[in-house]
Amino acid sequence: MTTHDQQSFAVHIPDAELEPEPLDPEQIVSGDPVVTGKVLWESADGKQVRGLWQITPGVVTDTEADELFVVVSGRATVAIEGGGTLELGPGVAAVMRGGERTTWTVHETLRKAYHINL
Repeated sequence: MTTHDQQSFAVHIPDAELEPEPLDPEQIVSGDPVVTGKVLWESADGKQVRGLWQITPGVVTDTEADELFVVVSGRATVAIEGGGTLELGPGVAAVMRGGERTTWTVHETLRKAYHINL
């Protein structure tokens, strides 16, 4: 359903079907986390993306994009290199700054809705 011309729409996030998004093995610190997602909307210039993302339990590292997201289900702790720690759970909104290096410890399969600026 990726589009930049589509009219307004609604998606029931908990039931949305997601597609595999393989992790780089170098990002996996422990466990066997699996990532899935779905882009719902992308701007014509490709600089803004809105979608859904999910990760199963495990520990992974990442370099963040400029992102606002809301956790729909699951729990995780995100340690920001040189910064604080975020406790994520249902209903939590978070803002990540582009370039931040993070370590995600996913306690329960986490699903979020996001908006990314590239």
